Amino acid sequence: MQNEVVLAINPGSTSTKMALYNRQGPIKVEKIDHSGTEICNMMSILEQLPLRVEIIKKTFTPWLEGYKLVAVVGRGGLVKPISGGIYTVNADLMDDTINCKYASHASNLGASIAHGIARDYKVSAFVVDPVTVDEFIPEARISGVPEIQRKSRLHALNVNACVRKEATRLGKSIKDVKFVVAHLGGGITVAAVDGGQIIDCNDALMGMGPFSPERAGALPLEPLIKMAMSGSYSFKDLYRKFTKNSGLKGYLGTGDVREVLDRIDHGDEEAALVYRAMIYQVAKEIGAMATTLKGVLDGIIITGGIAHSERVVNDLAERIKFIAGISVHPGENELESLAAGGFRAIDGEQEVQIYISESE
Repeated sequence: MQNEVVLAINPGSTSTKMALYNRQGPIKVEKIDHSGTEICNMMSILEQLPLRVEIIKKTFTPWLEGYKLVAVVGRGGLVKPISGGIYTVNADLMDDTINCKYASHASNLGASIAHGIARDYKVSAFVVDPVTVDEFIPEARISGVPEIQRKSRLHALNVNACVRKEATRLGKSIKDVKFVVAHLGGGITVAAVDGGQIIDCNDALMGMGPFSPERAGALPLEPLIKMAMSGSYSFKDLYRKFTKNSGLKGYLGTGDVREVLDRIDHGDEEAALVYRAMIYQVAKEIGAMATTLKGVLDGIIITGGIAHSERVVNDLAERIKFIAGISVHPGENELESLAAGGFRAIDGEQEVQIYISESE
């Protein structure tokens, strides 16, 4: 048991993060930078797959000396709306992700990479909590416009991992806890979690909720419609503007919160106002999600990369501490969460689910 390890893989657009974990923690962690390489010049993620697998194998094979690989876990990509949990990598899951049936993103490589490596070592391949986890209660889906339904797109992997940690700390089952979780990163997720189910959240990718370092969040409709109908922007232009070049970056030219805080310390009043507005909006969303739990919750969890900033956490806490106790889990914790899911699957601590493609 001591020498059993899980390989966790998180593919990104310009890098691949990977780590070897045993049950006590990480043994090896590596970030492979693909900037300026052949991979970045490839037109599709399907084209990237063989080279990504080759690079990963070359990197991690020496790590296995003295260890027994028991599972490979890849980052879950953009799949159909599914319940949270652990999924075995099968043909349906690989087809939907590698062929970008629902959307194109580097994380779609996760399932196929995991399968390719696991097959060679004759072990199981899994994905854990993809970003399209959807456990909304019916009321949460209603947008106000019949033709538009609210979507669940969030940092589900880290949200669920943090809830598990807090439930353990409290000595409770995940089925018996209620939390509001705020994941603060380039995109921001604020989610209500009830009994292990993410019953509501803002759309962390496009629209709804607070603006973030890069994303626009919810917008006033009339000026948004005017902008869309002006003829000055294509759909692609607006999509990129609202997901990559809005929020702090749109106002201040940078999405780096550390730089924004430094500018505030040097007297930049605009930076101070925009930063306060982001904290204000995040706090409002946390308050809103607390109402979905009827104000009865075990705590508020603040996580994500920005949670490393004590200043940000304290500024946010000033507005929300009246709601419930606050715990902080800095970082995205993706590799750790993937590996933990792999061990839960191997050890029989959590049911492994089967992904089935939607019929055409």
